Amino acid sequence: MGFVDELRWRNMLHDMTPGIEDYLNSGVRRAYIGFDPTAPSLGIGNFVQIMILAHFQRSGHQPVVIIGGATGRIGDPSGKDKERDLKTEEELEQNIQAQLKQIKKLLNFETGENKALLINNYDFYKDMTVLHFLRDVGKNASVNTMLAKESVKRRLETGISYTEFSYQLLQAYDFYCLYKDHDCRVQMGGSDQWGNIIAGTDYINKNISEAQAYALTTPLLTKSDGKKFGKTEEGNIWLDPNLTSPYQFYQYWLNVDDADLNKLYRYFSFLNQQEIEQLEKEYKDQPNTLKRIFATELTSRLHGEQVCKNVESVTDILFNKNLSSDKLKEMNEDVFKLCCQEIPSYSLPFESIRQGVPILNLLAEQSQICSSKSQARRAIQGNAIQINKDKISDAEMIISADHFIHEKYLLVENGKKNKFILQIIKP
Repeated sequence: MGFVDELRWRNMLHDMTPGIEDYLNSGVRRAYIGFDPTAPSLGIGNFVQIMILAHFQRSGHQPVVIIGGATGRIGDPSGKDKERDLKTEEELEQNIQAQLKQIKKLLNFETGENKALLINNYDFYKDMTVLHFLRDVGKNASVNTMLAKESVKRRLETGISYTEFSYQLLQAYDFYCLYKDHDCRVQMGGSDQWGNIIAGTDYINKNISEAQAYALTTPLLTKSDGKKFGKTEEGNIWLDPNLTSPYQFYQYWLNVDDADLNKLYRYFSFLNQQEIEQLEKEYKDQPNTLKRIFATELTSRLHGEQVCKNVESVTDILFNKNLSSDKLKEMNEDVFKLCCQEIPSYSLPFESIRQGVPILNLLAEQSQICSSKSQARRAIQGNAIQINKDKISDAEMIISADHFIHEKYLLVENGKKNKFILQIIKP
């Protein structure tokens, strides 16, 4: 299946210029997508574009990733209702390094004739003077055409600076440089980028004789209710594990609306058409199973198989009512480290439990699991307390270091929903 056909069946094709399909079918080609380092991580929207580049590479072509070392200093006004805050050079460099780390996990930059290329568009401008830019780039741009761009029109009433207004000129010149110096004749992006991309094809046609430049865009990823994907009540879903933990990333996909599942499989899964349709048929009445398969694929790809397995174990700890104490004790230490990030945890000095500690003291004084010893006693008498998945019935029980898994972690549950981790801190 060719690249364009791949996008068609996945419903990931929004628009394209005439002739692009024949061009792509006639040899190994290069196409690029740009990523501006205006945030400390890529998000779900960026993930869609990385998937486009990944499908392009899996179709035998060579993807080109443009990091916006230059355009990131300005900020794309597309989809924005107000002026962006400009980032410092230090922030931009940190963001670039963080985003590159994520992109390199998701595309092949190492092997094969079609290994991905990485280019920083700052290299196009670092030696350019403002007069050079105005004469060679600005002279070929029509203000009337620039004003007609949707990203500009929607900002005219609220205001747009010359800086953001000129963004489309930089993106056009990027395309020109890639076409001229790297034989990259295709620019891709989200549907909100169509105007900027066409500005690039127009600029190339004006400046290169008999040029053939092409554009291709994908639909913006939206939920069945019309809202954008990638946001929760807590904020954005990031690809950086320090901003969105692997567990939170996994849970996000487990909790998507059933109505969005078919769309998401086509956007993000590497399974082919037959495999996806077979899964949808097999689990037609089991959407939660489909979600688990999907969440596992994405989390493994982004964070690694072992981290994904650890995340699945954390999910078992928090939600599997039938998890046994024996299974809990078999889990590796990294699982409990992840648990400490997701549920309330308390640190206990080793000396405080060396000789053992009464369970009532542990629950009420060395942690805040219960507000008092009397409340702790009532919880035990009501069969609400579990230690490492074992029900506790003895209010006089002594907890020693031997109870701690990996000599460090103790899982305490107070009722069905309240879970805590106690962690020994050794000197």
